[in-house]
Amino acid sequence: MAIDPPKITLRPFDVTDVDDFMVYGADPRVSQCTRWETFASEEEALTFIKEECIPHPWCRSLCIDNRSIGFISVRPGSDEARYKADIGYAMSAKHWGQGLGTTAVKMAVSSALKEFPGLLRLQAFVALENKASQRVLEKAGFIQEGLLRKYLFLKDKLWDMYIYSYLPTEPNTEVNCFAMPS
Repeated sequence: MAIDPPKITLRPFDVTDVDDFMVYGADPRVSQCTRWETFASEEEALTFIKEECIPHPWCRSLCIDNRSIGFISVRPGSDEARYKADIGYAMSAKHWGQGLGTTAVKMAVSSALKEFPGLLRLQAFVALENKASQRVLEKAGFIQEGLLRKYLFLKDKLWDMYIYSYLPTEPNTEVNCFAMPS
């Protein structure tokens, strides 16, 4: 008998997410490839939710049964970069390897293209060592464009980063599972 995969939703963060956020925010396996440090207290996490997640132009809590298991954000560019946006995400280690990240990225891309109709490019930067995140993006239809050597200094380390892109106008129907907004 097949088990149905969990129903994933994306919604704006709320301060009541702090306990769920701590499950992944306090896990160094999750935070190692994020721009934020591992959270040591609920107070730190609550401040982050209030000051970063809630006011962010497009940051969503990745939820199962309305419980936050991760986050995904899309940050549109401005001025001459207004046609592109960066996408980033992290998820509780308990949920890794279940296809939830790929589903969430697909949902976020679809939603971002509707909410930001001028977007012609979504891009993601992924650490060379983060093979799982590379697979998530590839399964979601992103194309690896290249390796940016010694690109990002983060957490006392200089990281090589792959850059991935998703162009909704590309005619590759096998990976392009999102329609352009009308």
